[in-house]
Amino acid sequence: MTVFAAVQRTGGEAVLRSVEARRACRNGMASSTAGVANGFVQGNLAILPEKLAGAFHRFCQLNPKPCPIIGMSDVGDPRIPALGLDLDIRTDVPRYRVWRDGEVTDEPTDIMNHWRDDLVTFVLGCSFSFEEALLDEGLPIRHIEHNVRVPMYRTNIACSPSGPFEGPMVVSMRPFKPADAIRAVQITSRFPSVHGAPVHLGHPHSIGIKDVAKPDYGDPVPVADDEIPVFWACGVTPQAVIANAKLPFAITHAPGLMLVTDLRNRQLAVL
Repeated sequence: MTVFAAVQRTGGEAVLRSVEARRACRNGMASSTAGVANGFVQGNLAILPEKLAGAFHRFCQLNPKPCPIIGMSDVGDPRIPALGLDLDIRTDVPRYRVWRDGEVTDEPTDIMNHWRDDLVTFVLGCSFSFEEALLDEGLPIRHIEHNVRVPMYRTNIACSPSGPFEGPMVVSMRPFKPADAIRAVQITSRFPSVHGAPVHLGHPHSIGIKDVAKPDYGDPVPVADDEIPVFWACGVTPQAVIANAKLPFAITHAPGLMLVTDLRNRQLAVL
C-alpha cells in the first residue's frame, strides 16, 4: 500500500492520510500497516460480547504494558468518534480474525456478517506508533526495511488474570546494535500508552522464546551478529489470552494489520 502524504487533496478535498488508509481497507486492502500513514496512531483490536467486557477492561488495567486502552466503543456501536469521525470498526481494518471456542474460524476483510448488537470494541495501543520516533532518530526498523510484518512471540511471562482472561504476554521484536538498543529504550519510554520501554533485551530463551527465526505471529527478520533482539510488550497479547480462555466468540485484528486512527503519535508522547 502506498504511504500517503500527511494530507492529500482529492477533488479539492483535504483528506488526512489516516482517512485514506481506512478507505483503502474498505476497498479491500489487506496488507501490513507498518509504515502506513506515518504520524498517526495505529491500534490493536479486541471485540467482545458485553458480558465479558468488564472482565477484559479489568485485564487491561492489570496489564497496561501489553494492553494499553486508547479507545472503547459503546455497546453495539461500530463507531469510535474519538479515534476518527468516519471510522467504522466493521470495515476499517485490513484483515480480522473471528474466534469461536478459542480457535480462529474466519479471517475476513470486513466483519459485517459477524457484527452483533452486544459487542464492545477495545482499541489498544500499538508499537507502530513509537516506530516513527525511532525512525526520526535514524534507528533502523528491520521489518519495515524488508516490507514484512513485525515478528511476534508468545513468552513465559504470565499476565495478571481477570475473570476468564489469563495467559502469556506476547512481545514484538526489533533487532538493534547495543548502542542503538539503549537509545531505543530511551525513546520508547516516552510512549507508555503504546507499550513504552522494552520488557526484555537479548537472551530470548529466558522469556520462553526458543528460536527468534520462528515467530508465533508475523514474519521472521534477520538479526546480525553484532545486534541483539529487543522485545516490547505487544497488543496481540489478547489473542493468546482468547485462545487460552477458549472464549465462545470474539473478534480481533490479524497480527500486523492494524486500525489506523486519526490520533497523532505526538499526542501520546509524555515528554
